[in-house]
Amino acid sequence: MEDVIIPLIVVGILFIGLPWLILHYVTKWKATATLPEGDERLLDELYDLARRLEDRVHTVERIVSADNPDWRPAVRHEREEEPRLTYRSERSN
Repeated sequence: MEDVIIPLIVVGILFIGLPWLILHYVTKWKATATLPEGDERLLDELYDLARRLEDRVHTVERIVSADNPDWRPAVRHEREEEPRLTYRSERSN
């Protein structure tokens, strides 16, 4: 009787238990691989805020530069040479 039970348990563990365990954790990892919706919205809001603040700084630098031609910003902004990236929502407007 023992000769039959032990191989059945081993076969059950190898072909049922182990794949179930692996697939269970693979689906858990895939579910947590993305940011939650609230975090994505917060990240988008922070990006928009940072972009608006950067635009304001550039505006202030242009105004100061127009008033005082000898003044130059301390840091050269590379964003001026790069094209502006737009979101889909901005493209549709």
